[in-house]
Amino acid sequence: MILAKNSIRIAIIGARDASPEGLSFAFEVGKLLGERGVVVYTGGAQGIMEAASRGVQEGGGMAVGILKEDDLSNANEYLTIPVMTGMGDLRNGIIIRSVQGAIAVEGAYGTLAEIAYTLGYDKPVLGFNTWDIPGLQAVDTPEAAVNKILELVRRDL
Repeated sequence: MILAKNSIRIAIIGARDASPEGLSFAFEVGKLLGERGVVVYTGGAQGIMEAASRGVQEGGGMAVGILKEDDLSNANEYLTIPVMTGMGDLRNGIIIRSVQGAIAVEGAYGTLAEIAYTLGYDKPVLGFNTWDIPGLQAVDTPEAAVNKILELVRRDL
């Protein structure tokens, strides 16, 4: 896959601790985005991030992991490109600055911070079983999430 300047880049954000439903949702979203040639960014670790990366790989796409650590100790095995930052949770801003929109799946306070960054940078963010805050649009299925986020980011291109 060659990255063009006009490639669509979407983040799938969520926590390491996730429900089976959340993991399945993240996998399916990753797979659908991968099949459509979207470059998917995650935090690169386990849980939602790993499920999404595995889906992207199965869909034939590119999974970029922006890691907290300065090594690969917590990187999941499905990343196409791991980026070691050594920045801890501050890497959340890098993830969101690198993409055109995000899909939040469940999540804890780190996910809330990423949602806030996304909204603060006036980028679209969708959510599945996650925080209920103004500006975040809820979605119920992986297909709805992918179709909606692609519609929203293409509108801004």
